[in-house]
Amino acid sequence: MTDERSTSPEPDHDDAPEEVGTSAAEATRRRRVVVVGGGFGGYFAARRLGRKAREHDAVVELVSEGDAMLYQPLLPDVAVGNVEPRTVAVPLTTTLDGVRVRRGLATEVDVENRRLVVEAASGQRTEVDYDILVLAPGSVSRLVDVPGLAEHAIGFKTVAQAMFLRDHVLGRLQAASELRTPDERRALLTFVVVGAGYAGTELVAQMALLTDGLRPVFPMIGDDEVRWVLLDMASKVMPELGQHLGDDALALLQRRGVDVRLKTSLAHVREDAVDLTDGSTLECSTVVWCAGVTGNPLVATLGLPTTKGRLVVDTDLGVPGHPEIYAIGDAAAVPDVTADRDDDGNRPLCAPTAQHAMRQGNAVARNVLADLAGQPRTPYRHRDLGLVVDLGGPDAAARPLGIALKGRLAKLVTVGYHWYALPTAKRRARLLTDWALAGRHPDDVSFGMVDRQEARVTGAEPLGGRQEHA
Repeated sequence: MTDERSTSPEPDHDDAPEEVGTSAAEATRRRRVVVVGGGFGGYFAARRLGRKAREHDAVVELVSEGDAMLYQPLLPDVAVGNVEPRTVAVPLTTTLDGVRVRRGLATEVDVENRRLVVEAASGQRTEVDYDILVLAPGSVSRLVDVPGLAEHAIGFKTVAQAMFLRDHVLGRLQAASELRTPDERRALLTFVVVGAGYAGTELVAQMALLTDGLRPVFPMIGDDEVRWVLLDMASKVMPELGQHLGDDALALLQRRGVDVRLKTSLAHVREDAVDLTDGSTLECSTVVWCAGVTGNPLVATLGLPTTKGRLVVDTDLGVPGHPEIYAIGDAAAVPDVTADRDDDGNRPLCAPTAQHAMRQGNAVARNVLADLAGQPRTPYRHRDLGLVVDLGGPDAAARPLGIALKGRLAKLVTVGYHWYALPTAKRRARLLTDWALAGRHPDDVSFGMVDRQEARVTGAEPLGGRQEHA
């Protein structure tokens, strides 16, 4: 195996992952397993591989742009202040035993030479050789070519964006409270969220509760002056939950005063207003984009077959024709072997959810270890356990094992699932503490630590996100 080499003028002397009592020369002779992506799939794959790879004379390296695995389903809780930011960020270096973590963004894959290009925050580009590659780079926001969207809309995929949104909303309430007339306050107090899927619906449901709970802090703002608007081109809210639960969620949003506009989206975004596809215009200075994701741009650099921006893989998560490459999570079109074939004999694909990504991470680790041991691979098989949606307060919607639940019982299932799915005992203890201390009355503390440029929908996206035609 060749050593990795740096494209910078200075050589990278720390290329070979070393263990205590192991020389650099011995380490470089070992087979190298490289995992790309520190999200759900990559984290769980690296965790299992790190514990077992040394038994097979292999070293494991995780390439991640960030230093933590982000538990994204709890971002709405961060935005409303019920959960502290560090609770949802699981550190990589201290929780992945036996894994070398390389900070940087994977930008290219040379399939023929089994080489990966990683760009550090400093701009230095390093070539990393691999024997086995596990691709789990996740996804990026699916942008559409709406004028002004990339310049003015806020994203909602990172802790920084969640923290900015909270500070931004509190700042708008404070600024509006100093204005004299409702007309002056209208643009400041209108918040538009695009996307009535899980992220958008959870966010607007919880943020509406937050602003309602802060009314005693800003008594000069009228009860009906804060306006949350939820847009989606779909005809239903969260259609994956089914007709009954989707209608219940819609009714709950409307009871909280959310203006839900279905079959409607953005036509033009300006600094102080938005034009909608139904011909109306809303004065507002806040647009949050939660309208779906698409495949990571890294996938396109491989030159391998894709479907809907995701790499085509076999049921064992391997890329056809390349036994040294695996792909999982949002980057992979994984056949669902638990579902029936369609009329053309094809199986549907596993949904790009955290539930599948975590289990695919463990499954791909098993198959990589089987490769290292010269044993056969096994197919990925997981029957979807259902969906959970936290709507804030005592409300939630859930469909565990196909059983439709709402209200407090659904809330119990939802918080129980998130607590169980969050890695490490320390993070679980923090989560319970955060929930216990949240209370019924929100506070108006803001920090102003995140710049708006960083919170923009393209500000935190690897390679700038992906734009599509509306």
